[in-house]
Amino acid sequence: MRGIGSLPELRKDPIVGRWVIISTDRAKRPSDFAREVIQHRGGFCPFCYGNESKTPPEIQAYRPSQNGGPPLERDSPGWTVRVVPNKFPALGIEGVLNRQADGMFDKMNGIGAHEVIIETQDHNASLGTLPPKRIEDVLWTFRDRILDLRKDLRFKYILIFKNHGEAAGATLEHSHSQLIALPILPIYVVEEIEGAKQYYIYKERCVFCDIIRQESESGIRIVAENESFLTIAPYAPRFPFETWILPKEHESAFENSSSHTLENLAKALKVLLTRADRVLDNPPYNLVIHSSPIQDPINDHYHWHIEFMPKLTKTAGFEWGTGFYINPTPPEEAAKFLREASVEERPAAKEIPV
Repeated sequence: MRGIGSLPELRKDPIVGRWVIISTDRAKRPSDFAREVIQHRGGFCPFCYGNESKTPPEIQAYRPSQNGGPPLERDSPGWTVRVVPNKFPALGIEGVLNRQADGMFDKMNGIGAHEVIIETQDHNASLGTLPPKRIEDVLWTFRDRILDLRKDLRFKYILIFKNHGEAAGATLEHSHSQLIALPILPIYVVEEIEGAKQYYIYKERCVFCDIIRQESESGIRIVAENESFLTIAPYAPRFPFETWILPKEHESAFENSSSHTLENLAKALKVLLTRADRVLDNPPYNLVIHSSPIQDPINDHYHWHIEFMPKLTKTAGFEWGTGFYINPTPPEEAAKFLREASVEERPAAKEIPV
């Protein structure tokens, strides 16, 4: 447990209003920035089945009872999805925000939650190779953690994201996602919500609902579709093969999703990840859930969705200097490649019995 003195800081850029985390527990010297190599198969992995004692004590787990008996004990084997605190958290869970001025600047203690969702027992599996039911278990875990953390009045936004592959920022190969609860609204979130709100004020319609209607009619950027979700290449993607999964029914917050919705979301994710693996040869990627702030979970202007971004190009000086992105692949072409890819199952790694 960290003391208050070692808490990270949140500092605000006075020009654009962007907050950054100054993490006192992470790298401090030039030599500390040597590239960390991803944990590959064959080495020790703390997320693997049987190594439960090598992680911080778990927060939550799906651990079915065995042979009709009582559920297994916490931090024991027998789990299908497991949630633990990040061993090197970006933010600290304990303490007070202590908002204060630093001359003309603003800062506060880096209070928040940083958790790791271990998606499977199997080191060789990925989210895309899991059966839909196991993907659904992961989604239920996301929902459970949001519903628990939004009770903490210090938090304003909860972000769930997945880094798959070293180029996407993963430092452990074992399939996992992360959750960070923040005491502020990130500037990108504010921009997206304000854009959606202005569209709603002008047209009295949700911009995402309009996107779904138009893309459904044209069909040229549709990747896949099921009863509850439309998967599309967005009209103006920043990255080649960037793909969105949008619920067809208007819903502001991911955590308000029904069991039927999560079942169909698992199927939509399975199809997208399987096709991306086939077309792009198992690419590194980032996957992010965009959801309404936890203090505004039901509204007419915002529509939660998932954004999937393969790491196929590098963000360089032009992009950082202008905010413009150069995408060499038209979304219509990317959608066609993904739409026509086979979704036949590759042999999945065998699950460890629970």
